Amino acid sequence: MSGFNDASEGDFDRVFFTNTELFENFVGTTLWTWGFNAFGNLGDNTTVNKSSPITTVAGGTNWKQVACGYYHTAAIKTDGTLWTWGQNKYGMLGDNTNVTKSSPVTTVAGGTNWKQVAGGYRHTAAIKTDGTLWTWGFNSNGQLGDNTAVNKSSPVTTAGGGTNWKQVAGGYRHTAAIKTDGTLWTCGYNYYGNLGDGTTVDKSSPVTTAGGGTNWKQVACGYRHTAAIKTDGTLWTWGINTYGQLGNNTTVSKSSPVTTVTGGTNWKQVACAPYHTAAIKTDGTLWTCGYNNNGQLGDNSTVNKSSPVTTVAGGTNWKQVAGCNLYTAAIKTDGTLWTCGYNYYGNLGDGTTVSKSSPVTTVAGGTNWKQVACGFLYTAALGQN
Repeated sequence: MSGFNDASEGDFDRVFFTNTELFENFVGTTLWTWGFNAFGNLGDNTTVNKSSPITTVAGGTNWKQVACGYYHTAAIKTDGTLWTWGQNKYGMLGDNTNVTKSSPVTTVAGGTNWKQVAGGYRHTAAIKTDGTLWTWGFNSNGQLGDNTAVNKSSPVTTAGGGTNWKQVAGGYRHTAAIKTDGTLWTCGYNYYGNLGDGTTVDKSSPVTTAGGGTNWKQVACGYRHTAAIKTDGTLWTWGINTYGQLGNNTTVSKSSPVTTVTGGTNWKQVACAPYHTAAIKTDGTLWTCGYNNNGQLGDNSTVNKSSPVTTVAGGTNWKQVAGCNLYTAAIKTDGTLWTCGYNYYGNLGDGTTVSKSSPVTTVAGGTNWKQVACGFLYTAALGQN
């Protein structure tokens, strides 16, 4: 992303966040989408799947950050406006309706001060430049954090309130967010301990993790697990672990944060898919663990891994990774975009519908990809002006 390479490791406000990465001081660029499109989640005013990148009908070269939910997409422009499209059954587009949209629309909250947005399973969360945190959509387990279990089709603030929210991530039915004071808060579904508060009880208001502390830097949410990095560079995971997605060399679920078996204090960014995890170290290496039935770990196999492994693409120039349902997408510092895993709907963007167990580049090619995000078998990326 523009400005990323100039950011210091400690200056997280100018680095990226989660699988819904935000880049501060980011110069706008073109938004591209591809893959599954039954609900108009590609934003091209159709419901036709695409195996090659296309631009949204909103067009423009002023997109700043994009995030994907299950079947809906949200993106922020450089003018600070927030746009959503795709499935809207539970109001996750935030436009005060439950009508699905195949073209981008603005939320009823309006405004030109949106800073970062995250997509959950069927809910959305976003932070404004004033530090307030807003959520909307499906709320069966309290994932909106407003102390209710009532769905919302318009943005509401969390019960946690405050004007010091820094980064937010959305999961299956849970939400995680970090404040500027370094504390980490979670709410929603917790049957597998994915809130990390040492219990398996759902929470409709944000709670702090059992790990506590004021040094959390970045958080990401999967289907029923969560991962986060501290300012000391350590990587922590918790929640369901059926396929080894916690990376601690077991398949035992954890309701409190644990470190991966690779350890280390040089983790830079982490992303969670439904059943696997991917993370990049400060040395530029990319590591993956968990479910691998379609080669989504990119290690040229289809064998699950409960300990992090490097992709066969190797290299020490990985910059950003996104976790996707049954596949993975990542960008290198040279601006190239790579994908691997399940590809039935063309979600790898390589012009085919053949799954890949080793990373491949998209047919759009190019060396100026800035940010990538993934939903349920579809992909969105910024770049290629």
